[in-house]
Amino acid sequence: MSIMRDLFDTPLLPGLATHEGVLSAAEESMLIAQIDAVELEPFRFQGWTGKRLTRSFGWTYDFDRASFAPSEPLPDWLMPLRERAAAFARLDVASLVQALVIRYDPGAGIGWHRDRPVFEHVVGISLGNEATMRFRRRTPSGFERRSVPLAPRSIYHLSGEARHDWEHSIAPLAVPRWSVTFRSLL
Repeated sequence: MSIMRDLFDTPLLPGLATHEGVLSAAEESMLIAQIDAVELEPFRFQGWTGKRLTRSFGWTYDFDRASFAPSEPLPDWLMPLRERAAAFARLDVASLVQALVIRYDPGAGIGWHRDRPVFEHVVGISLGNEATMRFRRRTPSGFERRSVPLAPRSIYHLSGEARHDWEHSIAPLAVPRWSVTFRSLL
């Protein structure tokens, strides 16, 4: 696990850990093929339809109804990745009860948000092409901001301050990207 630090060896964002090369290129290709084989649906938020295509396993949050409910179990092909995610985040593998797979076609991104409060730890794996995860938090004088590159085959863990005090987003990309995000319940 690595913690991104600034020039003065201060953590870039307390509660954010990242690591590159968590997968081989062959494993990445297999995961992308598995995600593309799943029936993905456009992300929906309060009647609005997003450009990214998603599918939840284990638990799902319906943003149109503001409801949280069990969904179909995590598929077998996600289990080895779940084990790596748990090991990276130093969590019990059984605690990662939700998985969200996403395909970002060109022009798709994620707006500013915090993950729903029913979730605690957020562990994401970036696939396909590099993206920049942006962070911001409100201060009396505006927003404090940070940016973290997410290389293909990299992993990140949001906990503590990074998870609860900062919003995050990913700007729309010109190239396709995929991700798998595991979450634990609060």
